[in-house]
Amino acid sequence: MNTANTLDGKFVTEGSWRPDLFKGKVAFVTGGAGTICRVQTEALVLLGCKAAIVGRDQERTEQAAKGISQLAKDKDAVLAIANVDVRNFEQVENAVKKTVEKFGKIDFVIAGAAGNFVCDFANLSPNAFKSVVDIDLLGSFNTAKACLKELKKSKGSILFVSATFHYYGVPFQGHVGAAKAGIDALAKNLAVELGPLGIRSNCIAPGAIDNTEGLKRLAGKKYKEKALAKIPLQRLGSTRDIAESTVYIFSPAASYVTGTVLVVDGGMWHLGTYFGHELYPEALIKSMTSKL
Repeated sequence: MNTANTLDGKFVTEGSWRPDLFKGKVAFVTGGAGTICRVQTEALVLLGCKAAIVGRDQERTEQAAKGISQLAKDKDAVLAIANVDVRNFEQVENAVKKTVEKFGKIDFVIAGAAGNFVCDFANLSPNAFKSVVDIDLLGSFNTAKACLKELKKSKGSILFVSATFHYYGVPFQGHVGAAKAGIDALAKNLAVELGPLGIRSNCIAPGAIDNTEGLKRLAGKKYKEKALAKIPLQRLGSTRDIAESTVYIFSPAASYVTGTVLVVDGGMWHLGTYFGHELYPEALIKSMTSKL
């Protein structure tokens, strides 16, 4: 595990949040074995929350849950639920049932399962496009739908993991941009429809986060040096930045915040994208020409 992408006790002892902020709360997290969602879950658990980590790959899911559980005072505070494809509603629904059987309820939901790859439109197959939309958008719908009854009981909160790709044209990312735009729309709709039930619905949109797979796929070799010119805060983001923002969204401090997309990118999207810069336009034209 990359130590730059994990938290420890200092998140509490040297951080902004009180240690028992989420004591008695339960989180349901899809995509929890991935880098960003795992660290989001670490933050919640460090602050007293119990969590169900839901994923497709059994080994990765169990390893993530085991690692996160080491951060909890209660070593039985993290449940691994593997072999769950978020595209299958019944599988997600069963994961919810297992979570409630284990912990009794669900207060927080992180819909973070996602699929991505680098591909231009000319080479993007209908099946590949559908796969990303199904995992990201349909998977988010299934997650929210399966958790709805429990969220109604707890007057809970759901956080969708989005992106900023659809704010501007990002080469090789049309499939992801389309899916994430749908997630933003869904989150806002749920904020309106579920608000009267006491349920909050928001999105978090990470920008360029250092030491993550997404950054590696989209960045050129000299990305880190050149990217800073496109980030007003003059640094790449960290998974801790996302964790801190996640804690805020679920905390009482955000009790009047719903229907919002919290962009955590150092202001980058206001200056346009740097993603794919070294591939555009020469590599893009070459790739598309070979197909057309």
